[in-house]
Amino acid sequence: MVARGQQPLAAPHHVHDTRLPVGPHLLQPVFLAKAVFGRLGVGRVQPVPTEFGSLIPGLNSQQFDVVAAGMYVNPERCEQVIFADPDYRMLDSFVVRKGNPKGLHDYKDVVAKKARFATGTGYAEIRYAVEAGYKESDILIVPDQVAGLNAVEAGRVDVFAGTALTTRAVVKKSAKAEATRAFAPLVDGRPHVDGGAFAFRSAETKLRDAFNAELRELKKSGELFRILRPFGFTEAEMTDLTAKELCGGGQRG
Repeated sequence: MVARGQQPLAAPHHVHDTRLPVGPHLLQPVFLAKAVFGRLGVGRVQPVPTEFGSLIPGLNSQQFDVVAAGMYVNPERCEQVIFADPDYRMLDSFVVRKGNPKGLHDYKDVVAKKARFATGTGYAEIRYAVEAGYKESDILIVPDQVAGLNAVEAGRVDVFAGTALTTRAVVKKSAKAEATRAFAPLVDGRPHVDGGAFAFRSAETKLRDAFNAELRELKKSGELFRILRPFGFTEAEMTDLTAKELCGGGQRG
């Protein structure tokens, strides 16, 4: 059930209110949520500030109704929630000291040069670093990219890994750090491109399907890119990837 204090809903177009988690750096999903849910007849979208690592537990414990946080779709998460199709695709990038003194351009460089490595709570970049050979217990986990930038600037780590979008945004006003060129991490020896999507509780298949139908219309008309562009997205980050592809067959519903 999406609406609070209402009877269970038979169809998603009856929804009048929805709550979703969001941080101050995640305004883009809020704008997209308002656009899609507005087309579904949802009158109000209420952001709920939530740490990234608490998103899926909070969703499944009904603290909020939809995860709108640019969450990457992967098989592990697909066992816990159901995803809409991705609204964007994304490569990785690093935050490093100005001039990139250690020459860190991908996860293999981080391992080979024994760099001190940080990434965010629950980030896919943990997996990519471990796959490249970095010891997971040596990774510094921080709450978000702002904390990651601070760690790099203070010299606590050599590199913070995140998405190309978030790293280039977080370093804009930094005098000490810069973002590296975007790259595709290797998964099972092959370049991997991530896709971010809205997540729903496993029982909410009707709502997810209705969301997907409206999202497809926004993609087809070009309205999706017009919504995302002010937040730093480019046409290269628009995608036709599906949740089924990224779940690897693990998507339920």
